[in-house]
Amino acid sequence: MLIHNPNGHYYFLKGIDPYSCGVVAESGYEIVHVTLTHLIPWHEGFAKIDAYLKLIGHKRNALCAMQLRCPEPFTMDNFIAFNQGYCSVLQDWNLYIDGLNPLARTNVAPVINPPQESMLYAFSYIQPANNSYQPTFVVAGAGELIDGILEPEGIIRRNETNIEAMREKAIYVVQVMGDRLTKLGGRWEMVNRVNIYTNHSISHLAEDLVLPNVNQLHGLNWYQSRPPVIGIEYEMDLRGVNREQHLDLRGL
Repeated sequence: MLIHNPNGHYYFLKGIDPYSCGVVAESGYEIVHVTLTHLIPWHEGFAKIDAYLKLIGHKRNALCAMQLRCPEPFTMDNFIAFNQGYCSVLQDWNLYIDGLNPLARTNVAPVINPPQESMLYAFSYIQPANNSYQPTFVVAGAGELIDGILEPEGIIRRNETNIEAMREKAIYVVQVMGDRLTKLGGRWEMVNRVNIYTNHSISHLAEDLVLPNVNQLHGLNWYQSRPPVIGIEYEMDLRGVNREQHLDLRGL
C-alpha cells in the first residue's frame, strides 16, 4: 500500500527501519536524481544536500532517496548499527511519516577502489513538474534477502555462488523489483535506469531474467559491487525519472 508523504509531495512503499521500498512523486511533482561527481562522507553528505536544497529553494523534506557506497559488506549486526546512525539523521530532520522511514535507499560496496568510509554517491529529491507526462519513481535496492528482514537465515542459497544458486537469487530479486514497481504504479517500459550490483558475472543472469523486462533503448548498468551485507551476492534497483544531474557539492 502506498503511503502519502504530504510534506515531501510523494508516496512511498513501507519497507523496514533503514529505508522504504520505493517512492513515487505525487501528481504535479517529479523526482530529480542527482549523482555526485565526487563522493562525500555520508554524514557530511546530508549537510551538503541540505545546503543544495536550500540553494534551489526546497526544504529538507524534498529529499526522497539516497545512494551510499561503503568500504566493504557489513556483518548483519554492524549493518544494523550503521542504520541506526543513518536513521537518526532522518529523524533529526523530521522526515519520518507516522513513525515510518519514507526514503528509498541503495547501499553497496564497490569492489574496485572502495572508499575508506561510507560515502554519499547520489540522492533524489522532489520538485514541481512543469511537463511530467507519467509518474517518476525510484525503486529501492534489494538483494536476495527474503522480505528484506535483516537476518542471515533469510538469505536465499546462503553461502552458495554457483550458477544455479546465483540464478535463484536473481530470480527472486527481479521479482521483488517487479512487485515494487507495480505497487508504485509503474511499468517496466517506464523504467529508464536498471542497476545490477554484484561481483559475479551477469551474462547468464541478465540475458533471460533481466533484459526481457527492461526498455531496450536504455539497457542496463552493472556495477562491480557487493551488496551491503556479508552473504548477499546480488542486488538491483530501478528508477524512472525525467531529470538526471551530475553535481559537485564539495563547495557548498
